[in-house]
Amino acid sequence: MKKSKLFSLLMVMVLAVFTALTGCSSSGAGSENAEGGKEKSENWREKDPKEIKGEITFISQRTDIVNTVFPEYAKEFQKKYPNVEVNFEALTDYGGQITPRMNTEEYGDVLLLPTQVPIEDIPNFFEPLGSLKEMGEKYMGVEERAVDGTVYGIPVAITYNGVVYNKKVFEEAGINELPRTMDEFISALEKIKENTDAVPLYTNYAAGWPLTQWQGNVTTVAGDPAYSSQTMVNGKDQLTEGKPQFELWNLMYDVAKKGLIEADPLTTDWESSKAMIGKGEIATMVLGSWAIDQIKGVAENPDDIGYMPFPTNADKVIFPLGADYQIGVNKHSESKEAALAWVDWFIHESGYSVEQAGGISAAKDVPLPEDLKKYEEQGVTFELLTPAKEGQEGLLDKIDKEAEVGLWLEDKPKRIVEAAIGNRDESFKDIMAELNADWNEAYDKIVGK
Repeated sequence: MKKSKLFSLLMVMVLAVFTALTGCSSSGAGSENAEGGKEKSENWREKDPKEIKGEITFISQRTDIVNTVFPEYAKEFQKKYPNVEVNFEALTDYGGQITPRMNTEEYGDVLLLPTQVPIEDIPNFFEPLGSLKEMGEKYMGVEERAVDGTVYGIPVAITYNGVVYNKKVFEEAGINELPRTMDEFISALEKIKENTDAVPLYTNYAAGWPLTQWQGNVTTVAGDPAYSSQTMVNGKDQLTEGKPQFELWNLMYDVAKKGLIEADPLTTDWESSKAMIGKGEIATMVLGSWAIDQIKGVAENPDDIGYMPFPTNADKVIFPLGADYQIGVNKHSESKEAALAWVDWFIHESGYSVEQAGGISAAKDVPLPEDLKKYEEQGVTFELLTPAKEGQEGLLDKIDKEAEVGLWLEDKPKRIVEAAIGNRDESFKDIMAELNADWNEAYDKIVGK
């Protein structure tokens, strides 16, 4: 009985929080300043930085650097804004902990926009940063959580997908030019196996989740940023030969089948693998850009670690981009000018996006990292994924779940590797024929024949 009453009480509290989250009235920039006496934030850029004053708190999810890197950022920030004091707070369960606090006005001055808050309710909690038209010309990814043509947050980083590699191993193997196509990639791995002692490609099979990192590269294989969101959901037979998903997983199968992976995939270790590629014991791993800093952090020579686009047979090579958390300003902040100055400095000058998030800056005027400039010069494009067509939001996920293919799960990639190394009595084509049939059945059920 006590448990039942406690559960009921908790449910009432949760409902109260979310009623408040969705029930607040929305107001435009400056309206609360006029009515509630909050500091006005218009035209703060026109002021001398020394005129910007206040004490602010920045709340984030980065518990790992809240007491180390962030205080160093504050010192650098104060060289430009000497009269602003910046405090930091990090939450272990960011979304779960920050949303209840948003039932009050006390949820920091600068914070990350929690995905738990419905997009249409964002204006109830965050200060407008500018029109989508103007902000979209300056920043990438701001459209994702914009409301009615107004931007309320800027991505703290734009991450990308590809292949981490050891430059020294490639050099020892006699690879003078990075592979572009899938055949060239396999050829490069074969050279590494023949001419070095390094594992050509480390799957991290035992950990499982690293195999899901391959999925982020389907855009590169397709050569089309709209493939997943628009093409794949508007036609059947998406897992057949010649289609991007088939070709992506076929490369995984071929690499394993040819013995170009670790000798015993069942005993791999993620933490060890980061040091191994740093030492030159591994040549390549398919991982998102977030992993670069982690690997360089344990590498004997960080400069040996490079990053390249996933191999593709498409006419153009794309580094697919994805927006990280967005940073915004509490609309109830007592120090909006100081908060806006911190957001601007954090995005443009802190270096966080590259050094701590393993990505690139959302600001279009911030130069690409040196390792990526060479690809831009070679014609490689950096493109955000195209949103789904109106009315088709979430459709890919619905079809995938109904079909139980699990594009972003480890089960099917593990099955593919197992078949390739002989632990399953089935071919790659057998697997894909089964998955394609499941996909078509799900497509008919959800989209219609």
